[in-house]
Amino acid sequence: LLGALRAPPPAKLGRHYLRKVAAYARARRGCFPRLRWPRWRRVACGKLQLPASLAWLYFELFVSLRRRPRWDEAEAAACGGAQELERQRSQAGTPFPEGNSRGFASRLALTLPFSLPAQLSVDTLQFLLFLYIQQLNKVSLRASLLGDEWPRAKAPSLAGQTHSQYKNWNDQDHQVFVQSHLSDMLELLLDPEQLPASLHSTHSPLVSCEAVRALSFLIEGTVNKSGTVHPLHELALWQPFHGENGYSKITKGFSFTKLESWIRSCLTTNPFGMTACLRSGRKLAWAQQVEGTTRRAKIACHAHGIPEVFPMVIMSQVYKQTLAKSSDTLVGAHVRIHRCNESFLYLLSVTIEKCRNSTFILGPVQTSVHVHSCDNVKVIAVCHRLSLSSTTGCTFYILTPTQPLILSGNQAVSLAPFHTHYPMLEDHMAQAGLATLPNYWDSPMLVCKESSNESTFRLLPPSEFYTFVIPFEMEGDTTETPGGLPSAYQMALSQREQKVQNWQKTVKEAGLTKQQRKKFQVLVENKFYEWLVQTGNRQQLDSLVPPAAGSKQAAG
Repeated sequence: LLGALRAPPPAKLGRHYLRKVAAYARARRGCFPRLRWPRWRRVACGKLQLPASLAWLYFELFVSLRRRPRWDEAEAAACGGAQELERQRSQAGTPFPEGNSRGFASRLALTLPFSLPAQLSVDTLQFLLFLYIQQLNKVSLRASLLGDEWPRAKAPSLAGQTHSQYKNWNDQDHQVFVQSHLSDMLELLLDPEQLPASLHSTHSPLVSCEAVRALSFLIEGTVNKSGTVHPLHELALWQPFHGENGYSKITKGFSFTKLESWIRSCLTTNPFGMTACLRSGRKLAWAQQVEGTTRRAKIACHAHGIPEVFPMVIMSQVYKQTLAKSSDTLVGAHVRIHRCNESFLYLLSVTIEKCRNSTFILGPVQTSVHVHSCDNVKVIAVCHRLSLSSTTGCTFYILTPTQPLILSGNQAVSLAPFHTHYPMLEDHMAQAGLATLPNYWDSPMLVCKESSNESTFRLLPPSEFYTFVIPFEMEGDTTETPGGLPSAYQMALSQREQKVQNWQKTVKEAGLTKQQRKKFQVLVENKFYEWLVQTGNRQQLDSLVPPAAGSKQAAG
């Protein structure tokens, strides 16, 4: 959902080259069992010929899935340029504790002392798997000719439409990918001495316990569909399964053939994913049904009681309305906003897909905001990462400690500094582990070749910049935009404010009679009303009126 970049991977992240990386890592000091950033940079740039920025992107993205250290302060302090920043990255952090993947969303908020001297490092085998799953969004020429990459049954869509070319949200695609590539992934984890045996059917190679533990990064499960979720290695080491998965207490390893067969026979789609949310999730009556339209707003979330799994909220086809929610349901949730049109969504707690002419105001997002196939939307957010694909005419007011990722198919993207606040904003930022520095809103990374043209994006001119007011009252201490505004934008606001003051002074000194002032006020109000109607802001103001007391609203 979060780890696979929504872009075709470089050709040299395929199976052949990753096997070479695995062999190289095991033979080099400082590469195994943990891979340090300087070593990965050398492998990625020297062996795989990836740009240094892309090498860091993959490394940092993997780290953010496990547990993120607070190297943000060091990056903020690295004013000496690229060399100083690289030095901080090489010295930052501490090795990340092991653990299964289901809890990574909660662990993002935990921080480690930045002063620890150990170099930033990751689990080598898990990182190799992470690089391999980038193939999830690989573009296949053969698949394009056939019309579908995998022979599978279609998962239910939100609106009966065709699926996105990216498979991050499709649970069935996840299962089919693992089923189709399980053998390759297991071979990637093998000790080089065992690898030749895997190419012959006469002898089954030995899969180490550390390799199965690494595979827990991707796979977990339950025993007899009980409520307790276990990482794969705990299930594999359970005595009753040894006969099926080929574990030997003598060799302390698993038979490759039996282990692969056992995983295949037990593997199912994620019971806590989008498909399950749509089919059996709890429906939320957060949106109003708009009269005179056939569109039906659908908002659903996971049923309560799911153990150790962070919730998923799906919002689809919200049309011509304002929706404002600060709810426990949204805390730590993965939110997908799909096919919303002419609406204003305030989610003070995200994938935004196929939406048009809408504004999204998001509270601090601990992981990532991804916007795909949207036209003329505005997104206002504090987030760890922003990524864009196939957007047209969209504007993003962002505070983020990582470079915004501009993937394929984007046109006329505008980037601007975060420009609003609400009373609990700084408290929510602290809970999400987000600070005001560093802030890379104006330094996007053009990931795909087709996005390499800098005309794909622009920085919003200060003359077009206006602050945004969140029109709701709540308790809290935040009274201004965290971190302030860049000087050019602050100057533009000050000049505009000075013009208003000059106008007010001109009116005051005009010497109008009481009757003239009254007539003048009516004229100004009429012009303002015409402006509200012409710009569509009248709809936004009207939709801020609370619903009648008798209307149905679901708690949550």
